[in-house]
Amino acid sequence: MIQEQWQAVTPQYNEYDQAINNIHSQPCVDFATAQPRLTKTIETFTSIKGLNRLLVLNSPDNAFYRQHIKQVVTDKSHNAVVVTSESIDIKVLFGAYGVDKEGNVTQRREGLIEKAHNGFIVLPVNALLANPAGWLMLKAALITGDANPININQTRLAVEEPRYQTNVKVILVGDRDQIAEFEYLEPDIYNGFALYSEVELELGLNAATIDQYLGHLNWITDGNELPRLTPNAIHRLMVAGARQTEDQRYMPLDIMWYLTIFHEAVVLSNHSELNEHDIDAAFDAKYYREAYLPERARSDILDGQVIIETQGECVGQVNGLTVIDVSGHPQSYGEPARISCVIHFGDGDISDVERKAELGGNLHAKGMMIMQAFVASALKLDEPLPYSASVVFEQSYCEVDGDSATLAELCSFVSALSEYPINQQIAVTGAVDQFGRVQAVGGLNEKIEGFYHVCKHQGFTGKQGVILPKTNLKHLALHKDVVESIKNNEFHIWSVETVDQAIPIIMGKPFRGDDETSVISKIAERIENFERHEQRESIIERVRNWFN
Repeated sequence: MIQEQWQAVTPQYNEYDQAINNIHSQPCVDFATAQPRLTKTIETFTSIKGLNRLLVLNSPDNAFYRQHIKQVVTDKSHNAVVVTSESIDIKVLFGAYGVDKEGNVTQRREGLIEKAHNGFIVLPVNALLANPAGWLMLKAALITGDANPININQTRLAVEEPRYQTNVKVILVGDRDQIAEFEYLEPDIYNGFALYSEVELELGLNAATIDQYLGHLNWITDGNELPRLTPNAIHRLMVAGARQTEDQRYMPLDIMWYLTIFHEAVVLSNHSELNEHDIDAAFDAKYYREAYLPERARSDILDGQVIIETQGECVGQVNGLTVIDVSGHPQSYGEPARISCVIHFGDGDISDVERKAELGGNLHAKGMMIMQAFVASALKLDEPLPYSASVVFEQSYCEVDGDSATLAELCSFVSALSEYPINQQIAVTGAVDQFGRVQAVGGLNEKIEGFYHVCKHQGFTGKQGVILPKTNLKHLALHKDVVESIKNNEFHIWSVETVDQAIPIIMGKPFRGDDETSVISKIAERIENFERHEQRESIIERVRNWFN
């Protein structure tokens, strides 16, 4: 178990200082250069012959990225005709014609397929999802090179239906969910007919890629006539980038994410360059706009409507950490949750109240079963426990899913079994496997900050903090206020690899060992006393004693 220093909870990029200090001398790295996988795929697609006339690209679903993709195709196809459309009207793709009463074609409008003859079409996947029959027509046109426009008046048939020959390649662009829906239309799409690639929104950061990353930032600022960034602004931006990717070793490549920050920072700045305070101001303004829901939820805790204790000790009760996603709200936010466990005589069953009330998802149920298996293994039971348990998320009125509360549920369970109290100043998050290893979970920054805010408003004791999996340290990019509190020893972070490391922190007792005060020894003692008591008294005697 390790109490982490403040440097571990926020990314440290000092190793890149030389490159960052020289950012203004870095050559610009454009979209195509920053996307080598995409660029190589488009080079292949523009040159390949045969039936591979379709390229499916996983990309953010908006016109901004489709225009950048169009530019890459134009450059790599040596200025061939490249057209694009944001319309989902199938007539835009195939063209249209009108017919008079005699069946003569009186109107004729070219579609993209005709306009892009011997060229390329960049098209949103939604254009085909909105018109499933259009995919069959497009597929036939790509394979046979023969297509016909759409009759805009279906009540009149043309004496001679217009047709045209086409030699075109199509690039379908959409996000992963849209592509998955498209695959329902054509399950065998990649079997000799289509290529696939992705617009990557993250860049692995290391000594070999730092120049590429900084050059890409220069391209974004220069291409959009924005002020240059100071080295301190780069450091602040990289910390925010690590939070965005949820990994300190990766930086975002999402151009729109950067533009949103930069444009707001320019409004709030009065400098010729954007510095760290300008970037901070942009993030603070964004948080203020979106903070109503998390602040309202926190006020329920501070008013005592939702019970969260951040001081004292309690048997069978622990502060777990959750991430709340609300439909129609742009950001997730963290909130502590009180998890409790009560023990009573029974057949060893551990009742998951959330699951029985149909408020627990499958992943949560899986975590509970893994926790039960680990406890049975740790206690070396050759028969079921003589106790039954009930574990619940208190004051939870919506579905709970995921296995990130497994360690917290385990702590509440062994506390109730051993009757050792849990320190309420410490919150817990982490998944557990059947061998007691603590595994990584998601949403760490939001979870920690949610508990931090409650501790701050209820009053720091100097001993409050969070236990988390050691493997999650690389995902931390905490808010500057939390980092400052850790520097001042007001708030703490402990990273653990096993249950044996977590229990002593939160319960003040070793989990197992020869020591009679260990949690396992205490539980074994309770079981032994129960069995001795059960052998001494008959059922009738126990009932009589209970009534007396």
